[in-house]
Amino acid sequence: MKCEEARQDIVLLTYGELPDEATAALERHLEECEGCSEELKSLLTMHEALATRPVLEPSPNLLAQARMRLDEELDLIPPHGLLNRLRGNFYAWMNHLASAPALATLLLGVGFLGGNFVNRYEVAHQAKVPAPVVMADTENGKIADITSIAQTPNSEMVQVSYDRVTPETVQGSLDDPQIRQLLMIGAKAGANNGVRTDSVALLANECREGHECVSGSGSIRNALMASLRSDKNPSVRLAALEGLQPYVAADERVRDAVLQALMHDTSANVRTQAINMLQPVDSDSSVRQAMRTVSTTDENPYIRNTSMQVLEGVAQIQ
Repeated sequence: MKCEEARQDIVLLTYGELPDEATAALERHLEECEGCSEELKSLLTMHEALATRPVLEPSPNLLAQARMRLDEELDLIPPHGLLNRLRGNFYAWMNHLASAPALATLLLGVGFLGGNFVNRYEVAHQAKVPAPVVMADTENGKIADITSIAQTPNSEMVQVSYDRVTPETVQGSLDDPQIRQLLMIGAKAGANNGVRTDSVALLANECREGHECVSGSGSIRNALMASLRSDKNPSVRLAALEGLQPYVAADERVRDAVLQALMHDTSANVRTQAINMLQPVDSDSSVRQAMRTVSTTDENPYIRNTSMQVLEGVAQIQ
């Protein structure tokens, strides 16, 4: 394999799109070529760095322009000549020969497993709680993105699918620190709105039930406050508010985050929920000042009236 072809396969490998039959040839080339090995390490480092950055949604105009330019460039590509087609067929034939031993091994394995099929089928369909899968080196692993989250109905079991160099899945209880770490990654770096919403909702439920939602660096409470301040999806911010509600009175940092949402959030639903959460601590001077500002400046008449009613209730008590 030449370095030019290896670099193309390296890009496909980092995105999990390299066919299995081409992986062995690439691995042999990487063992012999130091330059291509460094190229793979650089791409993996770049993916790891990008995973910590928020994903910006491209505008519809940008997508339309990109598709038009791609169509124009594809039209300009000349058709492949006879020599290129012959070379492609030759490499495909060589890959087929390289994969023949693996195919024979696969057929042998299928024949061996056929005798145990009935027993395995019965075991697989027995009603039981899935056993946790221990994921090696979760903290230092190169996790690119959380792709999906599914909770087993009426149980504490959660299945989290995530991408490293190749997609992987881990399943375990919500009390498992590894599961919590993946959920916090999904709340912060998930490119999919549904993944971020599911992650924050599960973390918020853990806080509402008092399951180790302590304050501090790397905690669930901090992850919810970060989502409340920076996530672009109002549903995610509402879910974060629900998880922070039990701590508004006791944690000043939580109260400040809710006050910031009341003053600056673009969603009327989020600002309304913030008012409802702050009512039990309306004796706080900073809360009363925020309520006064909102009661006179907020563009939503319902929010202005609700803030005014809260202030009037405080005045009557005093």
